[in-house]
Amino acid sequence: MKKIHCLFALISLFMLSSCGIYNFTGTGKIDAKTFQVNFFPNNADLVEPGIDRKFTLALQDILQNQTNLNLVKNGADLTYEGEIVDYRISPMTATADQQAAQNRLKIRVNVRFTNKKTEKDDFEKPFEFYYDYPATTQLQGAVLDTALKEIFDRITQDIFNESLAKW
Repeated sequence: MKKIHCLFALISLFMLSSCGIYNFTGTGKIDAKTFQVNFFPNNADLVEPGIDRKFTLALQDILQNQTNLNLVKNGADLTYEGEIVDYRISPMTATADQQAAQNRLKIRVNVRFTNKKTEKDDFEKPFEFYYDYPATTQLQGAVLDTALKEIFDRITQDIFNESLAKW
C-alpha cells in the first residue's frame, strides 16, 4: 500500500511541475516584460507605398495578440528592427503561347532581434514568403491587400516562432 502512495505522489509531482513552463502560444517562460518594434523601412528596389507601415503594424499586432508583453517606444527588453529588402513580382507558369498564366509576389524582410535579458537569443536573419495570383489580375486593391495579409501573416508568425516560441 505504501508503494502505491509513493507512486501516486511521484506521478502527481511530475504532472504539476510540467505545467509551469508551457503556455498555449508556445512561448514558454519569458523573463521580458516589454517589447518594441522599430519602423521597418522599405529598401527594396521595387517600392510599394505603405507596405513598410503595414508590416511594422502587423509585427506589433502578432506580438501583442500572442504574448502578455507590453509595447513600448524605447528601452524595451525585446527589440525588433530591420528593413524590407525585397519586393518582387515574377511570372511563375506560362501558357502554350508563352504568356504568363500566374505571377508570384515575394517579399523578404531582414530582421534584427535583440533580447536584453538573454543575449544568446539575439539574431539577424531574413524571412520571406510569397503569394501567387493569376496573371490576368492586376496586383492592386483587394488583390494586393489579400497578398500582403497572407505574406505578412506568415512572415510575422515565423519571426514570432524564431524569437519567442523556440519551436
